[in-house]
Amino acid sequence: MARPVLGAEESEAVARVLASGWVMQGPEVEAFEGEFAAFVAARHACAVSSGTAALHLALLAVGVRPGDEVVTVSHSFIATANSVRHIGAAPVFVDIGAATFNIDPARVEEAIGPRTRAILCVHQFGLPCDVAALAAIARARGLKLVEDAACAAGSELLVGDEWQHIGRPHSDAACFSFHPRKLITTGDGGMVTTADAEVDARVRAWRSHGTRDGIYGFSFRMTDLQAAVGRVQLSRLPALVRERRALVERLRARLGTAVRFPVEPSWARGNWQSLCVRFGDAAAASAARARFEANGVAVRPGIANAHEDPMQSDGIRGSLNESERCARCLTPTQPAPGPACRWPGPGLRTPRCRPAPCAWASTAGSTGWASWATTTSTPPGRGGGRSSCPPSGSTAGGWRCRRRSTAASRSSPRATSRRPPT
Repeated sequence: MARPVLGAEESEAVARVLASGWVMQGPEVEAFEGEFAAFVAARHACAVSSGTAALHLALLAVGVRPGDEVVTVSHSFIATANSVRHIGAAPVFVDIGAATFNIDPARVEEAIGPRTRAILCVHQFGLPCDVAALAAIARARGLKLVEDAACAAGSELLVGDEWQHIGRPHSDAACFSFHPRKLITTGDGGMVTTADAEVDARVRAWRSHGTRDGIYGFSFRMTDLQAAVGRVQLSRLPALVRERRALVERLRARLGTAVRFPVEPSWARGNWQSLCVRFGDAAAASAARARFEANGVAVRPGIANAHEDPMQSDGIRGSLNESERCARCLTPTQPAPGPACRWPGPGLRTPRCRPAPCAWASTAGSTGWASWATTTSTPPGRGGGRSSCPPSGSTAGGWRCRRRSTAASRSSPRATSRRPPT
């Protein structure tokens, strides 16, 4: 959502790999794994092709199999639920807490059944969830705990008197993503960290077509080109986290009580990949959105819930009221400069319009983007992929296109959709 922080160092790293002639998984991947493991203080770190691949392999490695159930949240990027489905297991969705937007441990216990094999928790937007409470439940019930730490590189938990990075891990395995939306990127990529040598060995075998424990492997390798970029990016991470935390404090001071910020528990330090805020009512959200747009800030809804996809609805076992409210009323703001957001690509759910004071905002500049004002659920030209951008002012199916008259938009129009605040 924000432009990745890439510079000459990354270019030099890629050039070094190209000159070596070894571009697939090799010495750079091994070095990146070692450096990442050292950063988070993990015994093992295994690089893979994406955050979704990391989740898939980690769940397999801790013993999740077809027919099992995994307790997780609906209020997360769809990859969380899909990674469970890829195995042939079933996600069981539990609600989130209103203060942190993270999984509510109190709801987990009641969702555990005879087929439950694991708990998959999410550090939403980089804010650590209550891993200690979840780990206690997992131990008591003989379950495995996996962390979806896709957004949480650089985030920390207070354990005793020591601040420890997410990914040490504080579970059986933690999974990271290096998608360009994250604080650090390798173009795409992921990492599985664990203290269990057997879990690490399984992930390493399966990422590269290895057959182990009756399971055929996959092509989930990271390239040395990606890893070389990742090594430079990792060196930038502490400064990026400090900058984002400082920006959030500035926003808190400037916005005061005008919006509701997520609660950062005393035992957590988030990296603030995204800052999610709530408005008190629809009028306030609408006014804020107008000001965002007037100042070149892209505006868009928050995270959709997996259970609202008909293909995922069988995971509903109880109330998900807070998840549904948050999906309508969150305003994630990306505290970093970058290009405007675009309509989701193939495979992502079409957002639905709901009567709620909500918007999605990124501090990314919106120069050169087209925006849809919506009264229906699907924009014209959606077709499962990127929407087309019709002439400015045209309407279709209740949608109106408004194009900014800039050189960038004339040369490369990009369509963006957002739900209305009311």
